[in-house]
Amino acid sequence: MIDLRSDTVTRPSAAMLAAMTEAPLGDDVWGDDPTVNAFQERLAAHTGKEAALLFPTGTQSNLVALMAHCERGDEYIVGQSAHTYRYEGGGAAVLGSVQPQPIENAADGSLPLERISAAIKADDFHFARSRLLALENTIGGKVLPADYVHKATELARERGLSTHLDGARLFNAAVASGVSAEYLCQPFDSVSLCFSKGLGAPMGSALVGSRALIDRARRWRKVVGGGMRQSGLIAAACHYALDHHVADLAEDHRRAARLAEGLAGLPGTDICSQSTNMVFARFPPSHLSALEASLRASGVLAQILPTSRFVLHRDISDADIGTAVAAFAAYFDRQ
Repeated sequence: MIDLRSDTVTRPSAAMLAAMTEAPLGDDVWGDDPTVNAFQERLAAHTGKEAALLFPTGTQSNLVALMAHCERGDEYIVGQSAHTYRYEGGGAAVLGSVQPQPIENAADGSLPLERISAAIKADDFHFARSRLLALENTIGGKVLPADYVHKATELARERGLSTHLDGARLFNAAVASGVSAEYLCQPFDSVSLCFSKGLGAPMGSALVGSRALIDRARRWRKVVGGGMRQSGLIAAACHYALDHHVADLAEDHRRAARLAEGLAGLPGTDICSQSTNMVFARFPPSHLSALEASLRASGVLAQILPTSRFVLHRDISDADIGTAVAAFAAYFDRQ
């Protein structure tokens, strides 16, 4: 099947699987898994941070970051569309007693500076304590403008807030912008990075930041059940992805542009946006369920919604793009 639902559906390559099976292992809770330690040191250096910590998932990495920055009764300022607010089960509030203060995202995914400023609470016991600004890059496939990021994080620091970046697809942002991951991480006190999306690892995310913050995060990781044993298996996959798969993201971006171009001419189809490896499109509302079923019958997996998202990844080839566009066209030709 040609799976356009998400870049999370990627499967490890034979070379990645070999790296996993050959990795020397220890017990990471004791701190003696050499593969984990090597990966964390490598990633910290790669992102220009003091330390890194491996997690099984990005949701857990983000949750622990929020809990490491904030205490009970604190709040974090975040976008209405942000993954940490909308798609992570309310974990910060449920498990950390940390209140989100959502702000409507602008069209480019940013949070308007004036709204951030207005959302920061005065030091008054009537209010939750504003402690953290959380951004996301990429968001909806869009790369946050670098100038905006520096202004937003500078504003946060001036007002006494720490900063966290959900960088689940930060490597996509780096490749699309032609800058280093270190450059994109530099303005933030912590960054969560995912390796199980476009980079193709079967699982694994990591949090990077200062040594003091990572020490707090390690404690919270244990509390939320994230202490792992022979997790060098995961670290080996992430390390392999970091060394071998980052540059390949440019191909995903190219194929996303090609998919958008192919869909643009279909009857009643509106391409809402195409950025990095994502395409967002709208189809005639009366066709949604029938279109999804028709695509599946043609070997194309896609979630067709009022606004549909298609995500390109390393398991999609140029030929697959042609097949997918043909499957869409065949459906509309029958109408």
